[in-house]
Amino acid sequence: MKTILLHPSYFPSIEQMAAVVQAERVVFEVEDNYQKQTYRNRMFIAHSNGKLLLNIPIKHNRTNKRQKTKEVLVENDFPWQEQHWKSLQSAYRTSPFFEFYEDELEQLFTEPVGGLMAHNIKTFELLCELIGIEVEVSKTASFETNPEMEDLRILIDAKRKSDFKTEEYTQVHQANHPFLPNLSVLDLLFNEGPNALSYLERQNLG
Repeated sequence: MKTILLHPSYFPSIEQMAAVVQAERVVFEVEDNYQKQTYRNRMFIAHSNGKLLLNIPIKHNRTNKRQKTKEVLVENDFPWQEQHWKSLQSAYRTSPFFEFYEDELEQLFTEPVGGLMAHNIKTFELLCELIGIEVEVSKTASFETNPEMEDLRILIDAKRKSDFKTEEYTQVHQANHPFLPNLSVLDLLFNEGPNALSYLERQNLG
């Protein structure tokens, strides 16, 4: 059984979801320390002007102690959910499948959000349902220093240069700018719909 170790992320990248589809079991690292500038609280989508970053604001730790990701709370004084949903509507309203998934996804932008990790796992579960992914999911009991599984926690790093070559598909804004690779899997879902699953199964992860 192929098992992979991942960090829960906010609407994961195509690379991460391809890894999920091609595994039989996913273990989420839930005992890590929080780090900034990662996909834990951000995603990239395709907008008319190019790549757009959507970032969840978090409540910053007032002490100097390292904060565990599972303890991180979302900063809801800022209307980030409303802004993210409006950005998605603006970006994908004319895509082939946005209306098909709109109702199920909207709840993630209207229901109150407390903890970042819990929200990311909830997001992951809904994505699996919408894409049609069947995979066994569990969580770590302690931080994995020498995991006995494929360690893909590096995929959370938004700054890393990846060798992953995304197979091109038709993006809704391609008339305005070239193909944008490895965005949030939402871009694939809104443009390819039910074909998203077979697309993820085909991707070469190296």
